[in-house]
Amino acid sequence: MDLLRFATAGSVDDGKSTLIGRLLYDSKSIFEDQLDAVEAASKARGTEYTDLALLTDGLRAEREQGITIDVAYRYFATPRRKFIIADTPGHQQYTRNMVTGASTADLAIILVDARKGMTEQSRRHATIASLLRVPHLVLAVNKMDLVGWDEAVFNDIYEEFSRFASKLDVPDLTAIPLSALLGDNVVDRSVNMPWYGGASLMHHLEHVHIASDRNLQDVRFPVQYVIRPMRNDVHDYRGFAGQVASGILKVGDEVMALPSGMTSRIAAIDGPSGPLETARPPMSVTVRLEDEIDLSRGDILCRVGNHPEPTQDVDATICWMDAEPLMVGKKYGILHTTRMARAMVKDIAYELDVNTLHRDPDATQLGLNSLGRIKLRVTSPLLVDDYADNRSTGSFILIDESSNRTVGAGVIRHS
Repeated sequence: MDLLRFATAGSVDDGKSTLIGRLLYDSKSIFEDQLDAVEAASKARGTEYTDLALLTDGLRAEREQGITIDVAYRYFATPRRKFIIADTPGHQQYTRNMVTGASTADLAIILVDARKGMTEQSRRHATIASLLRVPHLVLAVNKMDLVGWDEAVFNDIYEEFSRFASKLDVPDLTAIPLSALLGDNVVDRSVNMPWYGGASLMHHLEHVHIASDRNLQDVRFPVQYVIRPMRNDVHDYRGFAGQVASGILKVGDEVMALPSGMTSRIAAIDGPSGPLETARPPMSVTVRLEDEIDLSRGDILCRVGNHPEPTQDVDATICWMDAEPLMVGKKYGILHTTRMARAMVKDIAYELDVNTLHRDPDATQLGLNSLGRIKLRVTSPLLVDDYADNRSTGSFILIDESSNRTVGAGVIRHS
């Protein structure tokens, strides 16, 4: 049974948390005591109905304001597939949390309120999902019950979104009209919209093809930790722990260690439950080599003839997440896979307008929630791939070294 990671996105009050609550409820993925707690909380707030959004909005501030602030992860499964949901905030102030939730997603659901149509946040989140190379996008036109289940309203929003998405890199787009509050087209097909001939959201999530989305060609294994138990029963054990970023590792394969360039063969692969013959993304394993090679955190194992390029000059598209603007000459910490270094902003190529996708080459800084293209100079070479080829080795975060805050998330472009 495979695993689908998906994130919800969209503007404030478009119904993201309610949609996830409805998915969990209608798929019978919540316990009775959880439902009882939500019903009691709904009654205490004076709500006329059971507010399923409370299943994910767990912070006191979220329940008081009726908005999502932090990313809430929920896990459930159907007989066909396992799921990890990231319920991300719609408020512009918490765009950084939306980036966090979408960065590992196989699919993103962009919710749009049928009464309001496309908003700036709808465009912003669609643009971020595209920049993060989320392979599958679902346009969920919510609250169709409040517009009388009108087909024309749905078609107008779909056409507007399609025109906008045509300017982005969206390989797969599906549009579904629904009502998260009432459950129409969420798990079961709606009887109120006979004009819609597509599948329900749950059916689409269960059947969307994701196996080909993984990069299984380019072996990338960033070393996170060197395991040396120093016990008599495993006196000579030396393993390199990490998460497989891409490609398939097999016992007996020849690998190269970067940045040293030394080669060896895989002697064994140890998983959480014991020895393995192969490992693939996103498995976390420990790799043992036949030869004693000096490897440490931040180094990468790869194929001899297929390896990332070391560089100190990074060209990237970035989402800026800090109130203090990004400007040329500023210095930050940079975390790329498991390697830490320092970076300086060399140039701001342009700022991207999320509404029009216009590029402003005269931008001298990037403010909170801005998107733009920049050039960085790092203190030590990073082993990078183009983000289009590898979402792990093609991405990084910038860190304010004085406060240790994450201030930016970037994706590396070679063109």
